Amino acid sequence: MIAGARAADRCFDNCRRACYHGGMATSKTRAAGTRRFDSLEQEVFLNLWRTYDRLHALEEELFGRYDLTPQQYNALRLLLGQDPEKLPTLTLASRLVSRAVDITRLLDKLEKRGLVVRDRPAANRRTVLVGITPAGRMLLDDLQAQVRQCHQAQLGHLSAADLRKLAGLLREARHPHESDGHWR
Repeated sequence: MIAGARAADRCFDNCRRACYHGGMATSKTRAAGTRRFDSLEQEVFLNLWRTYDRLHALEEELFGRYDLTPQQYNALRLLLGQDPEKLPTLTLASRLVSRAVDITRLLDKLEKRGLVVRDRPAANRRTVLVGITPAGRMLLDDLQAQVRQCHQAQLGHLSAADLRKLAGLLREARHPHESDGHWR
């Protein structure tokens, strides 16, 4: 899995360089006002990336008002889904929508705000269990309607059938790159 993730990161970096440094089109095609991608896969990837950027900006604006990142919000939602049970830190990290490069720092910030608690069981001091606090639950309650409105603003212009089709295509696109089927 790690080798696959590194390969995916290299692919992403190569596509990003191509996009930033003009690798998408020749000067002749730019002059004509058309774009030429190196491949259909690159065109789709860059379209995904641009779409993510535009949609992500809306949720960053929402969560920024609460001094929260989308990834912190995702962690809180996952912990709420397990409540009253606690999750091991690495299990939580593996279930996040996007990889947490530094799950410890993410949890430090949430714990400092009183939104999560961490415990080390006496039976295994190497394991750290994380749970949501009442303050974390209250924050998610406060955000629930606003997050729904954000998703409506992001994708509400698409029909239900188109959304189902898009969700299926995205699952198919990432399937060979995921080691487990936990996230859907």
